[in-house]
Amino acid sequence: MNIHPDYEVVVGLEVHAQLKTNTKAYVSDSTEYGALPNTHISVITLGHPGTLPKVNEKTVDYAIKMGIATNCEITRHNVFARKNYFYPDLPKGYQITQDKDPICQKGYIDVKCKDADVKRIGITRIHMEEDAGKSMHLAEEIDTLVDFNRAGVPLIEIVSEPDIRNTEEAYLYLQEIRRLVVYLDVCDGNMEEGSLRCDANISVRKKGETKYNTRVEVKNMNSFRNVQRAIEYEAQRQIELIESGKQHTIIQETRNFDPNTGKTAGMRTKENLNDYRYFPEPDLTPVIISDEWLKRVESEMPALPKALFDKFTKEYKLSDYDALVLIENKEIALYFEELAQITPNYKQACNWVTTEIKGYLNEMALSLEKFSLKPTHIAELIELVQQNKVSHSIASQKIFPILVKNPEKTPEEIAKAENLLLDNDADALKSIINEVINMFPDKVKEYKAGKKGLLGMFMGEIMKKTKGKADPKTTNQILAEMLDN
Repeated sequence: MNIHPDYEVVVGLEVHAQLKTNTKAYVSDSTEYGALPNTHISVITLGHPGTLPKVNEKTVDYAIKMGIATNCEITRHNVFARKNYFYPDLPKGYQITQDKDPICQKGYIDVKCKDADVKRIGITRIHMEEDAGKSMHLAEEIDTLVDFNRAGVPLIEIVSEPDIRNTEEAYLYLQEIRRLVVYLDVCDGNMEEGSLRCDANISVRKKGETKYNTRVEVKNMNSFRNVQRAIEYEAQRQIELIESGKQHTIIQETRNFDPNTGKTAGMRTKENLNDYRYFPEPDLTPVIISDEWLKRVESEMPALPKALFDKFTKEYKLSDYDALVLIENKEIALYFEELAQITPNYKQACNWVTTEIKGYLNEMALSLEKFSLKPTHIAELIELVQQNKVSHSIASQKIFPILVKNPEKTPEEIAKAENLLLDNDADALKSIINEVINMFPDKVKEYKAGKKGLLGMFMGEIMKKTKGKADPKTTNQILAEMLDN
């Protein structure tokens, strides 16, 4: 991040995660995405007089799970509040949320930076609330139209401490938040569709200063990269104002980020908390989280990315890089974990999952759930290579494509049917090697003169003659002996 060397940026992030419940936070209206406008609404969503909301228990479960995953303290006595503000897409004129006592508090996330240092970023709070509707501007329409389908959809808001000091840390923090909500299966993590949204509170200060200066809140960032761009631009804008003696023009405000220009622009002066006139929600009773409730949620917690990373690196002896590639995708990580329970060849299993399987899925634009091969198929392929019955190249380039289309067969059955099993007849192999050596007398002289890299050329010719069926390890050994002699 390129900013003035005398300054540091101070960033806190507010992440809104739309929860994967079937119904809304306080009413049974559907939360299905993509429905026709204003079809998933009711008198409760629209805030008609005399209607009463009811807490969706699943939203509480999901909030607790995220709190456990981020090392938070779980608040047992939860009350709700009304946050009053008046936008066209907020049908009740207020939002049901939590104020002074959020369900999760005082947590943290550890992220690993490129310099291998671990940075701990505090989580101030996670609270439950409901989403607003959506204002829409259709092409060639003068009026603003409102779709209330999203109104009342449950959210958790994850608020970090102002611990982030550069764009790398912001990216890693958001990446970990997204990874956690996906692993927990509480949110799909899709920023493009708006189910994961991020606002950034940004200020700058001279290095060595401890007090926080005036911050601005930047909205409208639909990708991790745009969050980084907004932080870079806004930090530079504020530094330039300070250096030019116009620090007084930095006001607490909400700014919009334009992804086309990479710049922020003022939208409105930032409201203070008392502007929202918070008061307890009179229509909802407190939610008391009992010991039994908390234990049930804890028992439902899946394996999380950090635990899998530690297992992959410590128990399976994979490199940090391999482990990070695996845990980046929940389905891939769990597929590898299942495969590792079947075969002890962990490195080979990792290579198959991250190279052949991911490559095939990307090429065919498939998700792993539509992949035809079970981990047992891949374990059989690995074993076939380990037993020197086929080479890895034959397994990956010839057997694997056939196996994907014929998952009812075993890899060995395919290898036999396609005549792909390695030929380990030493006498026949020596005859072919001798034939290849005699084809290239000049290359033999160069090899004997010290150009050992020519061994690969000879191996290539042998593999052509054997149609790839010669055992590479045995062939390499015999070839080297015959050339040296």
